[in-house]
Amino acid sequence: MARPTVRILSRYILRQHIPPLGYALAALTFAMLVNQVAKQFGNFVGKGLPWSVVFEVFALSIPFIVAMTLPMAVLVAVLYTFSHLAADNEVTAMKASGISIGRVLAPVLGGATLIGVIALLWNDQILPRSNHTLRTLLVDIQRKKPTFQLKEQVINEVVAGQFFLRAARIDPSANTLNDVTIYDLEDADRRRIIMADSGRMAYGAGGTDLYLTLRDGEVHEIKRTDPEHFNRTFYSVNRIKVAGVTNTFEQTQHDEYRGDREMTICAMQDVVARARQDLERVRIEALTAVSGELRRIGKLGGVTAPAVDTTPPPPTTYCGVLGSIARLFRPRAAQAAQATPSGGPRPPLPRTVTDLSYAAQTPSAYNQRLRAARQRAAIYEVEIQKKLAISAACVIFALLGMPMAIRYPRGGVGLVIGTSLAVFSVYYVGLIGGEELGDRLIVSPFLAMWTPNLIFLIVAIPLLLSVRRAGSTAEGDWNELKEALFGWVGRVQNAKWGMRNWR
Repeated sequence: MARPTVRILSRYILRQHIPPLGYALAALTFAMLVNQVAKQFGNFVGKGLPWSVVFEVFALSIPFIVAMTLPMAVLVAVLYTFSHLAADNEVTAMKASGISIGRVLAPVLGGATLIGVIALLWNDQILPRSNHTLRTLLVDIQRKKPTFQLKEQVINEVVAGQFFLRAARIDPSANTLNDVTIYDLEDADRRRIIMADSGRMAYGAGGTDLYLTLRDGEVHEIKRTDPEHFNRTFYSVNRIKVAGVTNTFEQTQHDEYRGDREMTICAMQDVVARARQDLERVRIEALTAVSGELRRIGKLGGVTAPAVDTTPPPPTTYCGVLGSIARLFRPRAAQAAQATPSGGPRPPLPRTVTDLSYAAQTPSAYNQRLRAARQRAAIYEVEIQKKLAISAACVIFALLGMPMAIRYPRGGVGLVIGTSLAVFSVYYVGLIGGEELGDRLIVSPFLAMWTPNLIFLIVAIPLLLSVRRAGSTAEGDWNELKEALFGWVGRVQNAKWGMRNWR
């Protein structure tokens, strides 16, 4: 086929994918955002937060939702597009014109690869920053106390565990109280019950302190250490200040702490390198301590522990390219501040076995330190592999969706929805389970995160080979798909019955 025709075909196939990709991404993101709103809504109720803060929380939730829905949208778009092309016999016409399935798949793989690269940059550069800002904002919201509000005929907890108030009648417009009873438990040595016929309440200038003016009442006071001592005081006016009944919402400006999901790949690689250096240091200390104990028992001379190389490993190509791009846009003053001092890191001082003689008697301490270093490295390695695996899933899903849609074109929307839900469920359950296994050092970080991709790749390859054969695009529907997936069960049962009859 002439090259211009190939380009026209590639553009046509890619254009067919753009609308379903956009619709699927928007619909899936909206559905998961609604779920996020439902989960977080209870944290905002009654705290008097400005709407801008609530909007910011949900806006910051979009990046990690998109990180999950982008591979989903690729699968939905590929299934929908090729099921329509196959149902309209366009795929059959392409094959009749001498266009191979590989030629049809090429632009789709190119587009999926481009989306995978975008997903990688999104997950590595945008997602950690939004996760960090979101976590900081949620912590600030948790520190915000609920808006103070009193209810009639109810014991209201004004200060948690310390100050309780009950009023028979409350007039919110005039801020007046009638038939007031206060239980003051602030002092651990004594308990006070304050009663009043009426009262008035007001807030301080900052709105955080409550001022109560009580009239015509009495105070009952008893010491816990001396229950027989009871004091009863009458008053005409009693003014009480209750500090900190509410607080203002304050956003943290600078939070240096970052978890594994709030770091870029390059930052996590630095953490992994330091964890491996710690692991090597513990190994050297353990071996040197044991050797020193043996030499001490044999009354031989001491031994010096070799120094651990603390030189950071060179950055990967990916991190090197990102670093070069960042330096182009970073001010020169910032570059000078972050420049590494000449001479490189100084090697650590060698340690003698006299520093480690006691540690040789506690091998369990070394085992704990070794496991802690391994686990710290594994947690960040798992997160690195997860970013890479989710990005690669865009290509894997394109390889899986295209032959499945061509092979079973009469499945229609049911095929798109059913296959998508099944693949999403298996994939993300595999990711969650793999992350748990990887963090616990049960499997390697690579296998923990890449196993779902490998499983679907193994499923996709036979499907691709099957649609390459002539006539394999004919009229497949749900019954044929069910037969392909579950037909082996009936064949196994028939084989068992045949064996019994033969006997």
